[in-house]
Amino acid sequence: MVNELVLTNVEDNIAYLTLNSPEQLNVLSEQMMNTLLSYLGEIEQNPDVRCVVIKANGRAYCAGHNLAELSTQDCNQESRKNDLKQLFELCSSLMIKLKQIPQPVIAQVQGVAVAAGCQLVASCDLAIAGHGAKFGVNGVNIGLFCSTPMVALTRNVPRKVAFELLCTGKIIDSQTAHNIGLVNKVVPDNELAENVKEMALTIASKLTEVVKIGKEAFYEQANMTLENAYQFAGDVMVTNLENQNTIEGINAFLEKRAPIWDKQK
Repeated sequence: MVNELVLTNVEDNIAYLTLNSPEQLNVLSEQMMNTLLSYLGEIEQNPDVRCVVIKANGRAYCAGHNLAELSTQDCNQESRKNDLKQLFELCSSLMIKLKQIPQPVIAQVQGVAVAAGCQLVASCDLAIAGHGAKFGVNGVNIGLFCSTPMVALTRNVPRKVAFELLCTGKIIDSQTAHNIGLVNKVVPDNELAENVKEMALTIASKLTEVVKIGKEAFYEQANMTLENAYQFAGDVMVTNLENQNTIEGINAFLEKRAPIWDKQK
């Protein structure tokens, strides 16, 4: 399936979504966000997809929002305010959808990922970056604080580090992004696709229904108090242990044999 802005294909139970607006540095225009949301909605319902990779064509991963769409010049103020609100609601829906779909999502980052592009990386469950990748929430440099990217950033990196990046607008390299926890791994640029595929295949090899349970629980417990999180996680473990494939996996381990899984759900 091919779209002007997003290329898609499924291989080895992995769905690849490729941002395909390299001449515009793959900005998150309204059309780009709607297209991504549409594909994620399809993927969410596809049991054959066990992992998702979001990558990009060109020299940039994603340079943030389309600034032309954010301009308020020569527009009716109230009408424009509503348009902008809807645009940011759309962006929020996209970032939330990345967390809501049952499949883990990996960002395959090359080039720059700044402002809402950095938000996109932070909103993916996992991220692998090439050595040449660069990151930032640099809207403050043009007088626009990256308030919506801030939401994802502060849920990925230490707060003081996040606030420094937001206030200074500085760009960090891939190793710094790894050091602060924004990306999982940094690899040579020419080995990026290979490393992402290796991680995606590993995830895709696990029990789909168990990864789904785990992803949902991971984000649910993160917003709870310690006591409530443990109570909730214990209930999830009980539910997981009732899964027939889990029962088979435990029995196989105890009997020192390979498990015989039922068909993946």
